[in-house]
Amino acid sequence: MSKRKSSPVSDHTNKRVKPAVEEDVEDDSVSNSDQDDPLSNRQVPCADEVVSAGIVESITLKNFMCHSLLGPFTFGSNVNFVVGNNGSGKSAVLTALIVALGGNAHATNRGLSLKGFVKEGESSADVSITLRNKGKDAYKPEVYGPAIIVDLRITREGLRTYKLRSKSGQLVSTKKEELLSILDNFNIQVNNPVSVLTQEMSKYFLHSKGEGDKYKFFMKATQLEQMREDFTYIKTTKHITEDKVGQHSECLKDLKRKYLEKEDRYKNLASFDEMQTKLEELQKQMAWALVIEMEKELEPMKEKLQSDRRSTEKYDEKVEEWKNKLEEAERKYRQIQEQLEGITKQIQEIQPKCAELKTVAQKQNTLLKSSEVTVHRCKANLRDLEKDKDQLFARINDLKLSISQTTGAESQAKTERMEQIQAELENMIQQSATLGQQIDQYEHACSRAKEEQGKMRREQEVLQRSIDANRRNLQTMESSRSNRLRRFGEHMPTLLNAIQEAHKRGQLKHKPRGPLGHLISLKDPELALSVEVCLKGQLQAFTCDNYDDEKVLKGLMAKVLPTGRRPVIITSQFLPSVHDTRSRGVNHPEYPSVLQALEIEDPVVANCLIDQRGIESILLIKNRTEARRLMQGKNPPRNCNQAFSKEGDQIFNNRSYTAEQTRANYLSGDVEEEIRHLQREIENQKAQANRFQQQMKKLDEDVKQNDALLRRTHVEQRTTKGKITKLQLELTDLQNVEESQSEDLSPLEEDLQEIVAKISSKRAEYEEARTKTAELKASYEKAEQEYKQHKEQINTVAEDADPIKEELSKADQEVMKCKHHKKHYEEKRSAHLRNIQTLEGNLESKEQELKTSVAKATEICPERLEVRRTARSLDSEINRLKVKITTQQEQQGDREEVVRQYNEALENYKNMAQQMKNLTSFIKSLSNVMNRRLQVYAELKKLLSARCKYYFDSMLAQRRYTGSMTFDHKNETLSISVQPGQGNKADLSDMRSLSGGERSFSTVCFVLSLWAITEAPFRCLDEFDVYMDMVNRRISMDMMLKVAAGQRFRQFIFLTPQSMSSLPESKNISILRLRDPDRGNNPQRSQDEDQ
Repeated sequence: MSKRKSSPVSDHTNKRVKPAVEEDVEDDSVSNSDQDDPLSNRQVPCADEVVSAGIVESITLKNFMCHSLLGPFTFGSNVNFVVGNNGSGKSAVLTALIVALGGNAHATNRGLSLKGFVKEGESSADVSITLRNKGKDAYKPEVYGPAIIVDLRITREGLRTYKLRSKSGQLVSTKKEELLSILDNFNIQVNNPVSVLTQEMSKYFLHSKGEGDKYKFFMKATQLEQMREDFTYIKTTKHITEDKVGQHSECLKDLKRKYLEKEDRYKNLASFDEMQTKLEELQKQMAWALVIEMEKELEPMKEKLQSDRRSTEKYDEKVEEWKNKLEEAERKYRQIQEQLEGITKQIQEIQPKCAELKTVAQKQNTLLKSSEVTVHRCKANLRDLEKDKDQLFARINDLKLSISQTTGAESQAKTERMEQIQAELENMIQQSATLGQQIDQYEHACSRAKEEQGKMRREQEVLQRSIDANRRNLQTMESSRSNRLRRFGEHMPTLLNAIQEAHKRGQLKHKPRGPLGHLISLKDPELALSVEVCLKGQLQAFTCDNYDDEKVLKGLMAKVLPTGRRPVIITSQFLPSVHDTRSRGVNHPEYPSVLQALEIEDPVVANCLIDQRGIESILLIKNRTEARRLMQGKNPPRNCNQAFSKEGDQIFNNRSYTAEQTRANYLSGDVEEEIRHLQREIENQKAQANRFQQQMKKLDEDVKQNDALLRRTHVEQRTTKGKITKLQLELTDLQNVEESQSEDLSPLEEDLQEIVAKISSKRAEYEEARTKTAELKASYEKAEQEYKQHKEQINTVAEDADPIKEELSKADQEVMKCKHHKKHYEEKRSAHLRNIQTLEGNLESKEQELKTSVAKATEICPERLEVRRTARSLDSEINRLKVKITTQQEQQGDREEVVRQYNEALENYKNMAQQMKNLTSFIKSLSNVMNRRLQVYAELKKLLSARCKYYFDSMLAQRRYTGSMTFDHKNETLSISVQPGQGNKADLSDMRSLSGGERSFSTVCFVLSLWAITEAPFRCLDEFDVYMDMVNRRISMDMMLKVAAGQRFRQFIFLTPQSMSSLPESKNISILRLRDPDRGNNPQRSQDEDQ
């Protein structure tokens, strides 16, 4: 058995082929003799072909035991018999073989120590054994050659030394480890009783009656005992190792702590020379690091200079671009200004006519007032004359009454008729005047009602537009409850999502910003309306970095917003920082600019509003009166071109505009408050619209009623004038009738006639004055109407001029913006050119400094060094190293002791850590290997037991014995029962009941069975047949020779006192005959080799 093999039952081996495996396969067709002989091989190789490494070729003994010289003995490759009487040296040869091949003295049963093998009177004993080293199992054939010579010397003190030589005698090694490697390679087991069975072991085995002893012999012969001891030892070693690991883990912590302490001390006491060398090296690196850093500084300067030179063309293009834009903006401004001048000229043309009409109307009003005064005076005179006439008429009547008594009734009737006609005539004239006044009143009322209707109709249209706008704003506000973006349009969230997806897909180089109103917030919520009126359309605008992105954004807007007004897109390069507006922005101590009033996180949004609206130069002043005072005073704020009040009024230096918008739609903070306000405003506007409807209805009714009254009054006036004419004619006829009057009545009547004439004259004058007054009133109303029409025309033209003024303001702002950009880029170009000049100067200066640095670095270190570290880190390390050198110089301790302690602590820690690692790995591997090997060990034990039984039965059958072999592995016993002859198996008896020869034969069978299941290059038996009779000796010999013939690759050495004359002649059998000892002289050796 080989200790090197993990599994003896493997189908493949690097050693010789196991005959036992071949013997397991039997053919039923073989003869009975072959069936009864499982140890024989059917194919025996020729002798020339037998090459087995490890067999003993020769042995020589000198001063060994009681022999001065034995040998050299040359052994055959197969069967060897050493024959001689007792004392001839047979056992000495076997003992020398055991001792020389590593066995101990106890295994020989010939002594207790090695010094007992030295011949009495000699200082040492020598043994020389030659082992064959040929074939595929040869051990280092290139070193030892075809044979290995093992020389052993045993001193009187019991010390033994080995010399391993090659075939040529050259010394190769003196180490026992090399010998053990050779024995292991050849599978030589001198302590195995199956390989070398001494007399004592044979006697012990024959006389042993215990089943446990037999089991131990089986275990030792098959090396299972050695394996079990190894396993036990390994298990014990594993437990010890685990305990060690547990103990060393704590020790390792202490060692690590000590090592770290020593390491700190060691680092603090670094070699002064090394630090000096390192300092010099660092100084060299520092010199070239400065050069490298200057070169690195030069590279970006050169690249920037080249880049700036290339970008000069871009600045030229930008300046030219904004120059063209400025010319276009100025052209547009001039066109709008010409258009506004045309409107102004039109107003100026209409203005003198309007002033003339106003003068005419005022003149007509003056004449009307004068005429009305004349009418009132005539009316007063006429009233006085009527009183005089009434008094005179009463006197005349009195006189006539007295006369009437003498005149007839005819005269009295005529007079009464005339008086009646006169009274009716006066009443009719008064009624006609009243009707004329009523006609004027009705005409004026109709005209005023129609004017009121037109005014209310216009107000109603404005109110309806406001209601519609508020409804849209309310819908937007309600939508913005969940999303503030909906204030800027119902589709705005969808548009922003589309922009986000396009940016993710890589369609946009830079993500557009917008709507701009969503990206700004107010610091003061009260300024929401003023900021919203100021920014107007920019609140819903988007800004793009380039025109490609603008095209993509337009396409997205076309998809999301197919109809309706789309947001404005402003294209301008995105910059990472906000424009510097300190030089052109307004900075008032009390009032903020629009830029200052807004919180804008994105520099792109801030720059867009600065460029497009100039928010840095617009002030926000809550009080409109204060805004007008500040902006239109003698010293308006510097860099401020306009201001906005809290109500949204826009105030310039020379003009101001009132805002149409009253509430903030986009920038208001409280959405719910805005919704409630809009709802209230819509309700109020609806109520106002209802009132307008009622007033319009009432005005329509008034116009219709006044028209009807006017028509009826005209009819009454015409009827009254006809009646007046008839009465005047009748009165004239009665006045022309001559009557005889009394002389007393003549003066009174003359006076009456005079008063009547005056009354008629005054009445005519009064009527003329009234007519003139009516004419003047009509002329005045006509002139007033013409004046109002011209004034309305002026107002209409002025209203038409307002949007043009707004466009002019925008054009003015565009011109200012273009001028600003043109100036900005001109300044940038100038600064750029100055920067190029500065860079060129700096570059030239840096190159000169670089030359100086290279020269200095070359003086310090002629060979250029490629340094990766920065000069700053090198300088820091140099300073630190200088301080360290100074400190060490001042506080230099026992450096050697510190270094020794550090190295010792480091070595101890590393060794312990490595041991812990190795032990942990070893325990893990050992556990895995042990588990596998224990399984294999159990299987191997069963297999070897079964094979041993089989071969034992086969051996007994050679002599027609029957027997049994029972293994009890649990109790470790082996029971062998044998029945000589053809007995019944039931009559099997223990070996102790057998005769000596039968027991020896049974022992031989048992040994041969063990031979069959074990491997070794040679096998030795010492006086195996000592207790056999002739019959058993012959049968046993035949069996062993048959086994040897079947195992030509093994060597068999039999020691016997028998003559062996009955052996058959064979070239495979060698017989060494030893002479009887000569007690008086040194025994001489005689060797006869019979083939």
